[in-house]
Amino acid sequence: MIDLKLLRDNPAALREAIARKKFTVDWDAIYALDDQRRAAIATAESRRAEQRAASKEVGQMKDKKSAEFQERVKAMKAMSDEVKTLEEAAAAVEAEWKALFLQIPNMPHESVPEGGNEEDNIVAAEFGSPSDVSSEAVAHWDIPWFSSAIDFERGVKATGAGFPFYVGDMARFVRTLITFFLDEARDNGYTEVLPPLMVNSASATATGQLPDKEGQMYHATKDDLYLIPTAEVPVTNFFRDETFDEKDLPVYRCGYTPCFRREAGSWGAHVRGLNRLHQFDKVEMVKWVHPDTSFIELEKLREDAERILQKLGLPYRVLLMCAGDIGFPHAKQYDLEVWAGGQKRWLEVSSCSNFTDFQARRAGIRYRPAVGGKAEIVHTLNGSGLAVPRVLAALLENNLQADGSVLVPECLQKWFGSDRLGPF
Repeated sequence: MIDLKLLRDNPAALREAIARKKFTVDWDAIYALDDQRRAAIATAESRRAEQRAASKEVGQMKDKKSAEFQERVKAMKAMSDEVKTLEEAAAAVEAEWKALFLQIPNMPHESVPEGGNEEDNIVAAEFGSPSDVSSEAVAHWDIPWFSSAIDFERGVKATGAGFPFYVGDMARFVRTLITFFLDEARDNGYTEVLPPLMVNSASATATGQLPDKEGQMYHATKDDLYLIPTAEVPVTNFFRDETFDEKDLPVYRCGYTPCFRREAGSWGAHVRGLNRLHQFDKVEMVKWVHPDTSFIELEKLREDAERILQKLGLPYRVLLMCAGDIGFPHAKQYDLEVWAGGQKRWLEVSSCSNFTDFQARRAGIRYRPAVGGKAEIVHTLNGSGLAVPRVLAALLENNLQADGSVLVPECLQKWFGSDRLGPF
């Protein structure tokens, strides 16, 4: 969440910054409720102080049987009831205000370009060329053996649309990709963790999924737990309510998990096959860093994700996302897109983002300055390194051969044990 001091001391700058993003904020309601909550809290605290002073006076009275003492005790009971009512009223206003306060998105960094939607994103870098792919490339769902290797029909029977079975060598190839992604992250300094696949509402709120993306998450209502949409959520919360020593920053972690997203309302060819699933595998890279270095760390994070695509030999481009297309908690965001030669379109496979202090402030993650003084909020970053399905789609399409097999990139062959995948 944003700094409360900024909300109160520099409202014009805050409104101007948030106006660059696509989110709507009811500023009048937020400021009105902030005034109400401060007044309610002040009234309750003042009356509580009067109650404590009166209680002390009554306690010092020597004649506990006198009429005066009995009257004072009666008055104390009435005062106690009043204080309780005032504190309950203050808590109710506080809860209403906090619900609105949590709907304020993070401010975009000054280096984020202006724009209203994806058409205004800027190509920041490119690697390879769409012409570098196989001349045999077709959309992956049109490869003759595709449905035998990735069975969507039986996935529908077992669960529903968007939950495929990976079969035989294809299952092994997916496992190969995950292993490769994790080993690359380790070589780049990330410590691997294997996190829970469900989180509580406090964790989802800390990273910004709640309240912004509540409808996109699968929710186990009886236990009030959410299936994770990304490993970012549990991994970022690893250090929730903890404080680093400044000398220990930056801290890098990576984690592989299945990810679960409802993705309601998605239709058409752009979500066909592997392009968009309700359950998919992904390796996530997460950083906790000093505020002074967070944008340098963002460029390093992006390079770590790019390096994987380069080793896979996939043509890709890097998009610097405009203010109107970055996410709710994001201050700056790059998307990495690979070229899928059969579909002849770009597919997003990674998003590398700096959240500045937005997530860490919600999560209570701080560091102690080496020179002393009060603890400060860290900055958090994360990036996909990488998401499996669209990487797999691009590999199947771009490396398809005339005999129906798919060339396996050299960097994967030591794990997969072959230079070819399929036919099945």
